[in-house]
Amino acid sequence: MQNDKTTQLFRDAPVPKAVISNALPAMISMIMVLIYNIADTFFISLTNDALMVAAVSVATPVFLIFMAFGTLFGIGGTSLISRMLGAGNEEKACHISAFCFWTGAGIGVISMIVIWLLDEPICRLVGASTDTIGYASQYLKIIAFSIPFTIIGNTFSNIIRSEGKPQKAMMGMVIGNLLNIVLDPICILVLGWNVAGAAVATVIGNVVSVLFYIVHLTSKNSMLSIRPSNYRAGDGIATGVLSIGIPASLNSVMMSISNIFINNVMAQYGDMAVAGLGVAMKINMIVVMLLIGLGTGIQPLLGYCYGAGNKQRFVAVMKFSLTLALCLSIIMTIICYVFAGPLVTIFLQDPEAYQFGFAFSRAYILSGPILGLLFVFINAIQSTGAALPALILSISRQGLLFLPILYLLNSIFHDAVMVAHAQPLTDYLATALAAILFIITYKKYFKIFDEPDGSAAHEAA
Repeated sequence: MQNDKTTQLFRDAPVPKAVISNALPAMISMIMVLIYNIADTFFISLTNDALMVAAVSVATPVFLIFMAFGTLFGIGGTSLISRMLGAGNEEKACHISAFCFWTGAGIGVISMIVIWLLDEPICRLVGASTDTIGYASQYLKIIAFSIPFTIIGNTFSNIIRSEGKPQKAMMGMVIGNLLNIVLDPICILVLGWNVAGAAVATVIGNVVSVLFYIVHLTSKNSMLSIRPSNYRAGDGIATGVLSIGIPASLNSVMMSISNIFINNVMAQYGDMAVAGLGVAMKINMIVVMLLIGLGTGIQPLLGYCYGAGNKQRFVAVMKFSLTLALCLSIIMTIICYVFAGPLVTIFLQDPEAYQFGFAFSRAYILSGPILGLLFVFINAIQSTGAALPALILSISRQGLLFLPILYLLNSIFHDAVMVAHAQPLTDYLATALAAILFIITYKKYFKIFDEPDGSAAHEAA
């Protein structure tokens, strides 16, 4: 039975094996996402037009806002489904997965239409200049085709891990991203479509990724369902998904909004500063995406342990994951700091843009050593269904903490490089906050399992 395999991995496997088996495919998936994002920028940079690089950098945060819906249903659904499976409620897990699929698809279609109708005003809003708005608008209008598929793809690249299929979840992402990478040079350079080519490649890759997931979810190999007849919003399903999904998606939305704000601040220093910032963010994402993969990879495992009331295993998974996260963080930080110059050179040839990109990359990577801890704490909190701590973290890191620091540094120093230090300063504060909130959450939410009859365990799950 499929449930036996899930139980074997989540409940019975040695902790290091369980963590690595779940985290490694998720980390590979995140790296593939990063590679295809870098590929877009790399092949666009081969046109030797820094304005195109700046345009894509400006448009990207808009697309990330809609990707946040995938995070909403993906993280919210994964948290609830893994807790249901831990509690032995497989039928409700099917209702949750169907709810996430069809609600996400509907929101995706609406979002697509909004982008088509308001592409130019949106580009102006996020910081496109007179020189870049044409490219940015063109890129965004084509990318809009893939929004429904992006939401579903991001949703089920997470949810499928909750049924103990991390490799299957990884394959969907890898197939779509590899196709994107292959199509990038063809569409951008061979066909000469430039930024439009990058967008077309992204659309095709996302469509293929979703088709892969649909084939799996409609097969006998999945314990989940996307059949319309299994769609349920009641019985705590919508509220259970949204209570964790909204804080998780808010984190993505706030990240996009913060990118919009910093793009507008950097625009004061010229288009080359915006281009340099876009490249620096992509280089920093080498570390960020790897560590996000670790965090999201262990969330279903932690959720299953919590749903089953297995406090001892939950703690063991946390200890191993935090140690692994710290080691990976330090190693990746050293690599990205030492090789910042060569990495920036890959994307930017303009001397001014390169200088900005190099300085920004060195600034952004300063928070690398603690990012792994941050993402492990965030996902551990989400795995318990603790909505309020998750919400506090979501609005703090890229909002309540980041924006005041960003504008404070800009007003004090009036220097683009100093402004770029707003992100690492924020990350250290956010990590301290996350650790405190995790300790509070752990003490509060695991109390129910100390009750003599354990009757509250299933209620919490």
